[in-house]
Amino acid sequence: MTTTDIRVAFDRAAQKRRSGLFRRFLRHPGGYIPLAIFLLILLVGVLAPLLAPMDPNFVDLSAAKASPGPEHLLGGDSTGRDILSRLIYGTRTTLWGALITIVTALAIGVPAGVAAGYFGGTFDRVATWISDALQSIPGMIILLVVAAGSRNNFEVLMATVGVFMVPGYFRISRSQTLAVRGEPYIDAARVSGLSDARIIFRHVIKAVYPPVIIQTALTAGIAMGMQAGLQFLGIGDSNVPSWGAMMLEGFRLMLTYPLMLLWPSAALGLTIAVLAIMGSTLAELVQVRTPRAARRRNGASTAAPMPTVAATGTTQHEAAAAALRVENLRVVHATPAGETEVVHGVTLDVAPGEVVGIVGESGSGKSQTVFSVLDLLPSTGRAFADAIWVGGTDVTRATPKQRQALLGRAIGYVPQEPMSNLDPSYTIGHQLIEPLRRTHGLSRTAARERARAMLVRVGLTDPDRVMRSYPHQVSGGMAQRVLIAGAIAGRPALLVADEPTTALDVTVQAEVLELLRELQAEYGMALLIVTHNFGVVADICDRVIVMRGGDIVESGPVDDLFAAPAEEYTRALISASLDDADGRAELDRVAQRSVLITEVNA
Repeated sequence: MTTTDIRVAFDRAAQKRRSGLFRRFLRHPGGYIPLAIFLLILLVGVLAPLLAPMDPNFVDLSAAKASPGPEHLLGGDSTGRDILSRLIYGTRTTLWGALITIVTALAIGVPAGVAAGYFGGTFDRVATWISDALQSIPGMIILLVVAAGSRNNFEVLMATVGVFMVPGYFRISRSQTLAVRGEPYIDAARVSGLSDARIIFRHVIKAVYPPVIIQTALTAGIAMGMQAGLQFLGIGDSNVPSWGAMMLEGFRLMLTYPLMLLWPSAALGLTIAVLAIMGSTLAELVQVRTPRAARRRNGASTAAPMPTVAATGTTQHEAAAAALRVENLRVVHATPAGETEVVHGVTLDVAPGEVVGIVGESGSGKSQTVFSVLDLLPSTGRAFADAIWVGGTDVTRATPKQRQALLGRAIGYVPQEPMSNLDPSYTIGHQLIEPLRRTHGLSRTAARERARAMLVRVGLTDPDRVMRSYPHQVSGGMAQRVLIAGAIAGRPALLVADEPTTALDVTVQAEVLELLRELQAEYGMALLIVTHNFGVVADICDRVIVMRGGDIVESGPVDDLFAAPAEEYTRALISASLDDADGRAELDRVAQRSVLITEVNA
């Protein structure tokens, strides 16, 4: 299986995880434990008439302020009513009020947010203005007015609370819809003739519902707190048992009978806490997470090292003389079906002053190979090797911290896609100076001077302006030169360049390759360059390693391999990369000939 296959498997797994959100929630400790507690609370509310030992409004004057006992398990309140019965019936009241709030907020906020984000225009502006206006209104004052106008009608009050929860749903739904609305597959669906309603229900809602679920868990807790607060203020029917009313009565008798305040406070706190934990867990699970390796039926993990395979590739130098030497490297990645090997026993080396290219089609394993050397594999990946030597030192069993210490010192790295590898929050100068100070211990002045010198060396004529600039203020070619400057600023013995010209236009590609060749020759570095283009190999490399499907299929000096490739795959790559146009050497000879002719004519 190639790296591309792994990515496809991850994409499918991500879709499966999104559709199986509830299943993953039930497997998470932060999901099933609070859910079980909440279901128990819900069951108490639904079965209140069966569970309550007596009528919650039955008054027994002899039980006034009674301590917990056999007849009244939690004691009696100030008028002799059973606290346990009122607590159980209060659960029903609290849950019913939260349900009214959630339904009201969902019914108004989500459709309005989706419509505003999808259609935009006047409706979007008006709906956003209304949402902002609702957030600026003092809710408690409105609730007091509504309570007076509705004669403390509980359902009306909780629906009003739901209206004040609408902006949260509106903003979430609108932002998620805006993010999805710009995706190409939405435009493709419209072009195919699907109606807006069908697109919304089949494509947009899938992106909206996960954060809405999280918001609902949080809204339920907020609704319960606001409901208890209103009842604590005396708003509501005194004959309807509720936790807020019980807390009000307990607060009045807190110094003489604190147990009356304890029970409803504990019930409300527990309910809000489990809802908050469920919301937090859902927020974690909604994000696309790295899949774990599947486990065998007997419970054993497939995380054990993969079986040893025959190595592919050869070495040309002794380990002590090589800038890098890798023997029998294997890379495995975790997938929902288990661990899959993507690099199979690769062996290679590169010596100081030598340029070695790793070439192959996308998914051949070339980037996975260099990421293993750099110890930059994602958490799903693991690398095994018989031996890895860097600068004559065996680092096979080095700790991650020891491997990390090599980066920026013994090994420099030039990534592809330069604009995405520079932090847009900081200036280019800061991003060049900070590694020199932290990694090499230079003073700020010395680090700045070296960074400036490196920018000049890579051909940037105005280094001071570049150092003051943010990444978005420079071109792609300049950004790639900045990354090269950062890689060589630590004066590494080995420079690894991963597709350094992929995101650049043709003329800039030639300039960057020429720059890499000059720097490699000037500093005597070993250069390991990863590419899918045989033209780059012919232009800059001394030796070439051809990879396919995680194996090395052929390697050797560039001239020999171009003259007589042994593998059909290599011949196909060469024919796909080269045309009848002259190469750099031919172009140089033509240019020299033109100069001589001009001089003779003069």
